[in-house]
Amino acid sequence: MIAFASSCSAQTTPVDQPSLTKILGFENEPVGTKPGGWSANPPSTVFNDDKIVHSGHWSVRIERNTQSNGQFSVIGRSIPWEFSGKIIELRGFLRTENVTDFAGLWLRQDSGSEMLALENMQGQQLNGTHDWAEYRITLPVNPETRALVFGFLMAGTGKAWADDLQILVDGRPLWDLPKTPPPTTVLDRDHEFDGGSRIALSELSAVQIQNLATAGKVWGFLKYHHPLIVAGERHWDYDLLRVLPAILAAPDRVTANAALAKWIAGLGPIKPCDCVKLDENDIHLRPRLAWLADKKLLGTELSASLQSIYANRAVSTKQFYVSLAPQVGNASFDHELSYPAIKLPDPGFQILALYRFWNVIEYWFPYRDVVPEDWDKVLIDSLPKVALAKTPEAYKLTMMELIARVHDTHANLWSSLDVRPPVGTCELPVNVRFIEGVPVVSSFAGQVGETSGLQRGDVITKLNGVSIAKLMDQWKPYYAASNESTRLRDIARQMTRGDCGKTTIGIKRNNAAMEISAERVPAKDLKDIPYTHDLPGETFRLLSKDVAYLKLSSVKMDQAAKYIESAAGTKGLIVDIRNYPSQFMVFALGSLFVDQKTDFVRFTLGDLSNPGAFHWAATLSLEPQQPHYPGKVLILVDEVSQSQAEYTAMAFRSSPRAIVIGSTTAGADGNVSAIPLPGGLRSMISGISVFYPDKKPTQRVGIIPDREVKPTIAGIRAGRDEVLEAAIREIVGKAVPSAQIEKMIGH
Repeated sequence: MIAFASSCSAQTTPVDQPSLTKILGFENEPVGTKPGGWSANPPSTVFNDDKIVHSGHWSVRIERNTQSNGQFSVIGRSIPWEFSGKIIELRGFLRTENVTDFAGLWLRQDSGSEMLALENMQGQQLNGTHDWAEYRITLPVNPETRALVFGFLMAGTGKAWADDLQILVDGRPLWDLPKTPPPTTVLDRDHEFDGGSRIALSELSAVQIQNLATAGKVWGFLKYHHPLIVAGERHWDYDLLRVLPAILAAPDRVTANAALAKWIAGLGPIKPCDCVKLDENDIHLRPRLAWLADKKLLGTELSASLQSIYANRAVSTKQFYVSLAPQVGNASFDHELSYPAIKLPDPGFQILALYRFWNVIEYWFPYRDVVPEDWDKVLIDSLPKVALAKTPEAYKLTMMELIARVHDTHANLWSSLDVRPPVGTCELPVNVRFIEGVPVVSSFAGQVGETSGLQRGDVITKLNGVSIAKLMDQWKPYYAASNESTRLRDIARQMTRGDCGKTTIGIKRNNAAMEISAERVPAKDLKDIPYTHDLPGETFRLLSKDVAYLKLSSVKMDQAAKYIESAAGTKGLIVDIRNYPSQFMVFALGSLFVDQKTDFVRFTLGDLSNPGAFHWAATLSLEPQQPHYPGKVLILVDEVSQSQAEYTAMAFRSSPRAIVIGSTTAGADGNVSAIPLPGGLRSMISGISVFYPDKKPTQRVGIIPDREVKPTIAGIRAGRDEVLEAAIREIVGKAVPSAQIEKMIGH
């Protein structure tokens, strides 16, 4: 499911029948050409319509073409949530005309800056041309909801209309429900540091850094183990800000540990019990808690206190600051406030951000064992950088550097990529890939790229007179990536950014060094940079009577059987996953490749009673379905293949006739878990771990091809697709001339 709705800055509507009826029927006074009272993005694609309506005077129309910004358009509204019930339902009448992707309603529950739940009609695949009909989506009521956000969207190109929306709870219109005051938590009652931490720092001594590192570990341990905090009876962020001054003022380790022990004692006694024991059955990762017994680090009193809390922890089916997502099991970081109004720099909140992220990795990152860094050393290294950052930009960069040390492509500072170097709103109108270890111009962003002076196959050696090697050393610490090929992929996509206008580029062309001047253009105007490496054009095609080709970047789930029927009689089907699948095809297509029930994946899951522990879960299988494809299945992957693309490749690989061709993938799989951070920042991690059935890992490793084939500079220069050529060769055999294979592709 795409999380488009989270980007919608929805306006708020009062919940009374006259106001809401007008808004939901689009009968509010229009604002220019837009529906009044709705937020729209991009605004140039959303219109009032008084010619095509379901009822009344107005409907809303989304209209998109190939030049429209973004991949989708959306309108949205927000209402304060002051109700109780079980099921929220959004209904509405929709109409479509030549919609290429889908149109539909969307519905979201929020608590402050946190998105609690999201539903939309992507799975219903309303596309093509349809007359007015009523559609609906539902969500279970989350008791933490403070705002209901809803609207209409369209992805792809075409036209779509919406009219006469309704919001119901348990079948009753919203305005018929009695208002109930929202439940309060300690976060609603404790406001001591809403205006800032009141902590000022100009430097940190070695003693302070060591004491802060210990405090961060103790704070994180208590957050997920102490019964008061687990039950949500303390504003744990603000409790940290209360104790930090004593830690910073401590002249030595003994004094700081005494302050921590006193702090814990103030929480009250722990009732002794013979409670949770770590279940060693199917254990994959054990909690990393030997430090609790380290009296040299903690002293006798603090060590004994922490060990007692651990020994007497209760069974936790629910934690206040974390839960496990239903059906999936990845960590959901509930009640984590992002404090977007805090004025930066603020050393206290910056230390809080470091502690929060560090402890999320320590207790809830399922790939903690493959983090190549000494995680304790990362905490110590990061403390002075994060705490002493003097500007918002410096704070974001230090957090970005910290997050990159997890080596998870999902784990980035997604809210702040504008500060990741190189910065700038303009870039060269070309696509760059690292080929044979160097950055190479691989394609163009339309005609503006073709007239830039650069050519396919040009190796970029310098930018503005600075060598690429030197620039790479500066950039790499800020690029979170599971493996080097993915880090180079992401650097390549951004490396030509900078100020608009002319820039000097050193290149090597046909082994001759030269320098050219090219124009950087606004990145927002570049719509045609192909970041996928599949064939342009149709989703499915026959390259010859023996070779079928299917790319997943535009695949449709409901067409799975048709693709296989169209490939009937071919010797091999090439499934191109050098992209991100447009729809979830693992079971819809994978079940047509296997001959018998076949395991293809297994996961590990976290443990709320034993934070830091991860246990093996059962395997998932593909069940054979018709129509069955009996030929070879050639799966194409490369550094673009990430997350769902990797999961899909694992499933398809389980066919006995499957061969994976290409290069190592991104090495970041598993449903993601979002992490709000102070200052309104946002990160994520891979939230569940994904393995082959035999427990062979995929994280950081990626999908290793059966046959490694990589593009070459010569191939890029000649416009060839050497990976696809190798797949065709695997099907047709050695006797077919290379020229014939290239002709199949259209070279």
